[in-house]
Amino acid sequence: MNRVETRIDPMVLGAPVASLPKPRGRWVLPVAGVALVIVAITSLAVGPTGITLGSLPRALMAGIGGDITDPLLRREHLVLFGIRLPRMLLGAFVGSALAVAGAMMQGLFRNPLADPGLIGVSSGAALAAVAIIALGATPALAWMRVFGFYALPVAAFVGGLVTSLVLVWIANRGGALSVATLLLSGVAIAAIAGALTGLMAYVSDDRELRDLTLWSMGSLAGSSWTKVTAILPFVAALAIVTPSLARALNGFLLGEAEAYHLGIAVERVKLVIVVTTAAAVGAAVAVAGIVGFVGLVVPHFVRLLTGPDHRMVLPVSAVLGAALVVGADVVARIIVAPAELPLGIVMAVIGGPVFLHLVLSRGVAGAD
Repeated sequence: MNRVETRIDPMVLGAPVASLPKPRGRWVLPVAGVALVIVAITSLAVGPTGITLGSLPRALMAGIGGDITDPLLRREHLVLFGIRLPRMLLGAFVGSALAVAGAMMQGLFRNPLADPGLIGVSSGAALAAVAIIALGATPALAWMRVFGFYALPVAAFVGGLVTSLVLVWIANRGGALSVATLLLSGVAIAAIAGALTGLMAYVSDDRELRDLTLWSMGSLAGSSWTKVTAILPFVAALAIVTPSLARALNGFLLGEAEAYHLGIAVERVKLVIVVTTAAAVGAAVAVAGIVGFVGLVVPHFVRLLTGPDHRMVLPVSAVLGAALVVGADVVARIIVAPAELPLGIVMAVIGGPVFLHLVLSRGVAGAD
């Protein structure tokens, strides 16, 4: 029986972060940054009307402070700063949030098949948003009057937050946050939320069913500066919190008992990871709908390049996640132009085969 094991020096995990040896694969982060810049520029230059790659510099200069009295230049300025730039930024923020959340989930569960949707947060957020779409004419009318245009994203965020709080309450009833209980509870809640979502779809009329279907597929078509501003605080919080979790996630690779003996506050860190993941996923679902497989594919690919050290996995996942979603959105706009495919379909085409590969490779490994 042959097994390949990842061995990590406990003394390294117990040392201060500043004294740890340099992680391998340091070239991956700058390469990922270059890839993000390329797809970002492509995203700004691709579309059925307005700006091309050649006219992009002119439109940028006009937005920075140039003369926009020319009708053509005014149109390019409107397309760039009113449509494409917020869409590109929103895609980057959504991709980063989902990828980092996936990396933390995989580190917490010590399983490369873990995904942010695994604990049911995405399903809870989707259920709340579907309720607004399907019940907008009756029970949700008061909610829509209060929040107006923001009723859907606010509902999705609240749904994700409530789901995460329920999960933490269930998994923490014994005084310690049980990862196994959290996982099983998340699967159960996801199943319940899926059933309720299907029930709402069944009783919806044709217009509501179309809106529900399009939203559930995920899309950046409704991007705006308002949505960018809405998700920005969560992305900023994620960027502030995750560096402090890298050492703890490295310790979890050895197991919770070993991490505790290395001086890691295991229960507090697990709670922070769950709440942070819920906030990131809830915010992403709120502004873009359900975009699957980002949190599964990106962290796994990053670990193949850099190894399991979360000091590299987390930042590289953020950059590659942003590049993947922005690039997938470009493909969604090009492949059936002048129309566009839902972003969720493009991500499913990419993520489905990768997920199948992970399942089959783990099955083979487990049989050896």
